[in-house]
This record gives sequence, structure tokens and C-alpha cells, in this order.
Amino acid sequence: VNFSSCNGKRRVQYESSEPADFQVDAEGRVYAARSFPLSAERARFLIFARDKETQEKWQVAVKLSLRPALAEESAKESREIEEIVFPRQLSKNGGSLQRQKRDWVIPPINLPENSRGPFPQELVRIRSDRDTNLSLRYSVTGPGADQPPTGIFIINPISGQLSVTKPLDRELIARFHLRAHAVDINGNQVENPIDIVINVIDMNDNRPEFLHQVWNGSVPEGSKPGTYVMTVTAIDADDPNALNGMLRYRILSQAPSTPSPNMFTINNETGDIITVAAGLDREKVQQYTLIIQATDMEGNPTYGLSNTATAVITVTDVNDNPPEFTAMTFYGEVPENRVDVIVANLTVTDKDQPHTPAWNAVYRISGGDPTGRFAIQTDPNSNDGLVTVVKPIDFETNRMFVLTVAAENQVPLAKGIQHPPQSTATVSVTVIDVNESPYFAPNPRIIRQEEGLHAGTMLTTFTAQDPDRYMQQNIRYTKLSDPANWLKIDPVNGQITTIAVLDRESPNVKNNIYNATFLASDNGIPPMSGTGTLQIHLLDINDNAPQVLPQEAETCETPDPNSINITALDYDIDPNAGPFAFDLPLSPVTIKRNWTITRLNGDFAQLNLKIKFLEAGIYEVPIIITDSGNPPKSNISVLRVKVCQCDSNGDCTDVDRIVGAGLGTGAIIAILLCIIILLVLVLMFVVWMKRRDKERQAKQLLIDPEDDVRDNILKYDEEGGGEEDQDYDLSQLQQPDTVEPDAIKPVGIRRLDERPIHAEPQYPVRSAAPHPGDIGDFINEGLKAADNDPTAPPYDSLLVFDYEGSGSTAGSLSSLNSSSSGGEQDYDYLNDWGPRFKKLADMYGGGDD
Repeated sequence: VNFSSCNGKRRVQYESSEPADFQVDAEGRVYAARSFPLSAERARFLIFARDKETQEKWQVAVKLSLRPALAEESAKESREIEEIVFPRQLSKNGGSLQRQKRDWVIPPINLPENSRGPFPQELVRIRSDRDTNLSLRYSVTGPGADQPPTGIFIINPISGQLSVTKPLDRELIARFHLRAHAVDINGNQVENPIDIVINVIDMNDNRPEFLHQVWNGSVPEGSKPGTYVMTVTAIDADDPNALNGMLRYRILSQAPSTPSPNMFTINNETGDIITVAAGLDREKVQQYTLIIQATDMEGNPTYGLSNTATAVITVTDVNDNPPEFTAMTFYGEVPENRVDVIVANLTVTDKDQPHTPAWNAVYRISGGDPTGRFAIQTDPNSNDGLVTVVKPIDFETNRMFVLTVAAENQVPLAKGIQHPPQSTATVSVTVIDVNESPYFAPNPRIIRQEEGLHAGTMLTTFTAQDPDRYMQQNIRYTKLSDPANWLKIDPVNGQITTIAVLDRESPNVKNNIYNATFLASDNGIPPMSGTGTLQIHLLDINDNAPQVLPQEAETCETPDPNSINITALDYDIDPNAGPFAFDLPLSPVTIKRNWTITRLNGDFAQLNLKIKFLEAGIYEVPIIITDSGNPPKSNISVLRVKVCQCDSNGDCTDVDRIVGAGLGTGAIIAILLCIIILLVLVLMFVVWMKRRDKERQAKQLLIDPEDDVRDNILKYDEEGGGEEDQDYDLSQLQQPDTVEPDAIKPVGIRRLDERPIHAEPQYPVRSAAPHPGDIGDFINEGLKAADNDPTAPPYDSLLVFDYEGSGSTAGSLSSLNSSSSGGEQDYDYLNDWGPRFKKLADMYGGGDD
């Protein structure tokens, strides 16, 4: 087929619509791609001419027909199989090797994939020219024959006919390399093996496949045409060097189709997607969805196979929308002297993507706050501006602020976009007057005053000021702290007056300064108060006489070698203290006769014995000490001196010290404390003993379950000889003490779990006078009273007939006189004593039984 263009400059490429059966070369020659019987279905196909530059395409129809005279011949030729003959080997001629024929180069066998058969399908026939003389056997080896995958190719060992047994798949194996062998019936090789290459011809049996079914890309809004967006890629399992594997891309659809239905284009060979139109605006369209198609056969819509994928293109935000205030003026108010208070809430709108640097607002105060009392923070969630007070504001100084505020973004605006007037607003802040605390000025206030001022002396006027100039308020003063209770303040005018003598030497004075605190309170709503400190710097006066130090000393009986060094203690300070003058009084006369004092310097003096010997003992030596005040102040201070015997070194050898002559205060206090503690311990021990006796008596009144006398034989105690003991004194059963008066005599004791319903009967009381009579009458009277007692327990129990006091002189009951031994005693009379003695009557009565 020939193609002619008008100018002859077009470069075209030929293509066949049936590339598996017919191919066309670059010169337009059409040939059969394989051997096959021609049928009416395959007699028509198309040939295409495609311009390599513009991709413009033309086509022409080709129709094949067989000549009637040649139909039989053609069918015969189609049944003939190509024959491959082994090359001749080298032979000997005249004793030397001579090449008869060069080795053949066997062309490869082309076999299309996916053949429909019938199978086995004959390919070629392999033979040797020595088969006329020998009986040969043919075989093939290699992958596809005797190696995996085995059995694809077989050979007739007699005829050498090579056949394929099933359809081939080029995508699995594109080429088979076999070796043909010829041996005799003994297995001896008669020919050198020959190589047979079988190429599997590709068929368009695979659709293109995208690497991803959904592709994601992004492009900034406002991008210019030609901006790269993304690349999509598809692959085809067919031969990439043939038309079957050559892919072409195109965009099938775009959604949405605004502002243009063709906002993007794709490179049909590489799959690169770029923008082709302007107008990308994220605020209008945030995302585009493209359907991309990939077609093999270089995109031939008629014969190529296709597949589709989705490309999602997100339009990213750029700062092309400035923030705009929702109002031109915002209002707020704040109480004075308050900080960290939100005054106003500034709201803005921004069309950019929320929570991005292009949307996040930054507020700036451009005017109206020269002292920096306000700050604006951005709420990260709502993007609002929170106007906050960062420094206290005084209503009396500024009643209102008018702030100018500008709103910007965290990133600059896109090129060519300016801030509109709506990006600036005004904030009007009103300051609210509140009641403030009065304050003292100066605070603390320092005054200098001599000590010793008498009560009622006016020191100063300590007043406070009220910062609320626009409120008519009264201030009253009270004393808050006065450690020594020396001062008072007038509640109206703040005049401070002494109520006691000021003393610089008081322990409440530190470093000559006395601190007092006063409170000033107004009558506002709510009432407020402030404190002020008055510091009184007390000037010293000579109001303290010096004292000797130390107050106790010791020396030897002789003047040498010891002397006593003394000094003076004065609570005043210079110039009312040292230097000091030391002297001895004129009386008693023994002082100056026995002692002498020598001034060493302004603060120290030395006391020595004036006589050669002074008897050991305790001596009180008065010393006159005078300070340097104006006027000076003197004092006679007593020094207690122990004169003792000394050794050669001048050390006192007496065992007793000065404290032996008289106990000091600390020793006396310690002794008293020890005595008090001892008395407390003794008292606690006595109380504990009494409480234990009471508990023991209470326990005796209750019957132990083990001592219950009901149906039990009790062993009270070991009584020695028992009834055989005849030496007894009946007077021991009598109460020698006088009977207690009825007023203090305890009522008959009964169990605590009983409540009497009748008056308690009067049990017989034994006479206090001793008599040797038998106690039987007394026991009978008590028994009769107990039997008639309605409050008595309903069972046998111990009864207290009478209280005999402590220290009873009664002996053991074994001393009772018995008229006969136990064996001869008659106990039948126990039956007459009532039910309470029935158990004893059963045990001892009834005769011998």
C-alpha cells in the first residue's frame, strides 16, 4: 500500500488492524505474520497510516482473495512443513580433514501465542541426510521439552516431526531454546546437535493496568496554565516494543466542570497532568475528579484495549483572602486596677481554609495604647481576638481608651492582594471606678524620739490618703499592731499619742527602732482599708545604772597570787555607758579595810585583798559603779566573793563552791519540779489502788458461772482437821466492831439484773455486843426472811446476810463446836429449812442411805 501527501513532507507509520495475522513494514509491504489457512473471515482487514508528529490518521481497507486455479496449489503448499536438515560433518579425504559443507544457521521459528490449534500442531521437520543409510532416532532437549515446563514441545523420533502440544503465553515465556539430536539405534550420536529457537509472537491479550486505582494530587489555587500537578502510570503485560504494549493516556471526564470543563490536560505518552486554564479558586472549587483512560495499540480506540483510573486533584489554599472584622467598632469595659481581664472579643471572617497559616489571625494594636496596658491574644479555635488588660489602669488618670486594631494572617498575603479597610477596627474601652484602699504616705513613716516620754505625749499625726478623688468618703484609723501597748491613735485625725513610757531597752525594740502598725478604713462600698507602719527611732537617755559583772567570784585567803577582774553591765549605749568608774563604799568600814579596787581601763577594774589573810568564807562586797552619762548614773552592786584555801598554783582547794553556801534560783526550781512530779506519781498510784479495790469488790458481788451452787459440790477451802477440830472460840463469829448507823448502812445487796417489785424486807441484824451464843437463831431468821423475799432469785444462790466490815477477827468455820462427828450427826432437820436446803437434805439426810 502506498501513501502520498500533498507536500510530500509527512512522516507516516503503517499499522495493521490484524497484527496477529498481517503485518506491514515501513515501506508499505503487507505480509502474513504467520502460517495459517486463509478463510473468508480473515480476507478483510485495515491498514492505517499515522502521522508521527500530529498523530493524524488515515486508513484503507484491504481485501484478499484466492485465484481459482491456484486454490488447490495453495492448499497443498499450506500443508507442506518446513524441513530442517542437519549440516554435513567433516570427512577425511586423502588422509586429511576437509570441510564438505559449512554449519547452517537455522532461523528462529515464530509461533503466535494463544493459538487455538488443533494440537499437537506441527512446526518443523528435522532430518539428517544419513537417514538413507542408517536407522536414526530424533529427540529434542531443553526447557519446554524435557525440562520444566515439560511436554510443551514433542518430536516424532522416527520422522523428526517437531510439534507444540498446547497454546503458548508470551507473558510467561517469550522464547524457547531447544536442541535437536540424531542418534542411531545403538544410541550413538551421528550428527552434532543443532539449536532451535522458537519465538512466541505477542498478541494483544492484556489490558493496561494502572499502578493505583485512585491517584491523589494537589495544585495551589490561582496557578498559571502549564503548572505541573501529578503523574499517573499504567503498565501493559504485552510486548512493550510492539503496538500491543504501547500505551496512550487521555482524560475522559472532569468533575466539576467549573469554571472550565478542560482545566487540566494529560501528556498521552508520559501521563503527566498539567493545568491548561486559569481560574483555580479553592473558595469556589476545593477538589477536582478526573477519569483517566490508558489504551494500548498506541491509543487506537478500535483495536486497542483500555482501562481507567481516577485522579483526585485537591486545590490547596493560598493566602488570597485577608481577615475582615465583622464590625468597625467594638466596645468593652474593665474595672480599674484589674489585670488579666478580657475586655472585648474581636471577631473576624476569613475565606481561606480554617486552621491554616493563611486563616489564623494575628491582631496588632496600632494606636491608642502608648503605655502598653493592653494585649490581644488569638483564640485558636474561633480565631477571635481577646483584648486583655496586662497593666493596672487607674480610673482617676484614664477613664477611657480608644484602641486601633489591625488584623493580619500568620503568612503574608498572596502577591497583588492588599488589605482592605475592613482589616482595621476600633476598640472603645471604658474604665469603671471602684473603691480603692486608702494608703499611707510615706510608708513606713520614721520619727526620732527620746525614750522616757511620759504617757499622754503627742508624737505625730499619721494620716492616709484616699485615691478615690471622685468619691466622698471618710477615713477612720485604728491600731493594728502595738507590741508594747505604748501608743494610741485618734480615729478621726490620726494623731498618735503615748499611753505608756517609751523604753529603748524594751525587748520589743529592735536596733533602737519600735514598729507599730495602724489601719485606715474608708466607708465605701465595699469598705476598703490600708495599713501603715510607724517606726519610732528611740534615742537613748541615761536611765539605766551599771551593774557589776560577774556577780560571783572566788579568791584565795592571801592577796597573792590571785585577784578578781570585774567589769560593768549597762543597758544604755554610748555616751550613757562606759567608761565606768569603780569604787568601794565607806560603810561598812570592813569593806575598805579588807578590800581594794583598782581601775584597769574604762571598762575593767581589779578587786584584791587589802589584808594579808582573810578567813575562808562567803563575802558580799558592794562596789560603786558610775557611768559616763550626762548626768552620770551610779549604782551600788554587790559582788559575792568566796574566799578559799588555795594551792601553790592559786587554785581553790575547797570542795564546796559558792553555790554550797546558797542554792541558786535554777537549782531551787529544779528541786521543786522534782518534788511536784513525785507527788503527782504518788497521787496517781493511790487513785489506781482505790479503783482496783472497787473493781475487785464489784466482781465479788457477781456470781462466777463456775461457782454456781446449783447441783454442784463446792470445795470452799481446806479446813485442816474438819469436824474433828474441837478447839474453837464462838466469839470469833461475832462482829467486834460497833454496828454502823442505819443511815450509812448499805441496803441488802442483790443482782443487778433484777428489779424489785416490793419493798425489800428488813433482814435481822446481829447485835454488836459479843456473846457466846449459838448462831443457829441468827441463821434461821435470815433463812425465813429470804424465803419470804419476793425479790429473791428463783434459784439457789449466795445471799449476803450482813456486812461485817473489813478485818474480821472470825476464824475458820471449822472452829464451830460440833456435838458429834460427821458420821453421827443427824441432818434430817434440813428438810424443814425449805427448798433452798433440799439439796443438802438429800445429800446428808435420810439415815444411812
